[in-house]
Amino acid sequence: MLMAASTAPAPPAPATSPERQGTLLLLVRHGETPTTGMVLPGHAPGLHLSDRGRAQAERVAERLAGLSVDALYSSPLERACETAEPTAARTGLAVAHDDGLLECDFGEWTGAAIADLAALPEWQTVQHSPSAFRFPNGESFLEMQARIIGALEPLCAAHAGGVVVCFSHADPIKAAVAHALGTPLDLFQRIVISPGSVSAISFVEGQDPAVLMVNSTSEPLSGLRAS
Repeated sequence: MLMAASTAPAPPAPATSPERQGTLLLLVRHGETPTTGMVLPGHAPGLHLSDRGRAQAERVAERLAGLSVDALYSSPLERACETAEPTAARTGLAVAHDDGLLECDFGEWTGAAIADLAALPEWQTVQHSPSAFRFPNGESFLEMQARIIGALEPLCAAHAGGVVVCFSHADPIKAAVAHALGTPLDLFQRIVISPGSVSAISFVEGQDPAVLMVNSTSEPLSGLRAS
């Protein structure tokens, strides 16, 4: 006599653990300021968002809707902190300041007009061989990249499997994205990071980083995580 096949439903597949899903790192460039694209502000204090920059900050917060955020970190400079404020208000999370997210220290070039700097022979090194350049009495690009990578790694480890949003600046974000892609620092100037943009990197233990998004300024971000 043949036994009837069991019709009991199969047990549900086990849910993916947060650690296996990976840590999602969102790198947000601050919104526009009155001098964006015209001068190198560096670490100079007192530079605030323009009206357009504040609108960009609000847009970042709106795009995060539906995504469960675990932690917010920001460069301590005003333009980054002000960009983080709408997201902090929407998520109810406090923003922790981290010096590792600071803009590059441009040294004696701080506050200089980009049009003037572009006329200098050193500007070609900045654009095409940045690994060989140090800003006069400031930081080198190699030091800047090591600094931001050294800051992001423990932040991700502290929120393993979670979603971490970091508000920073164009060059450090470009350097972090280049590192995740395995792109040499001398090519990092090919990466564009616009004001108010979001770049996303996923970190899964035992695997190489996965760059999910670069310089995104429009679409909702909830799709970066499985529901």
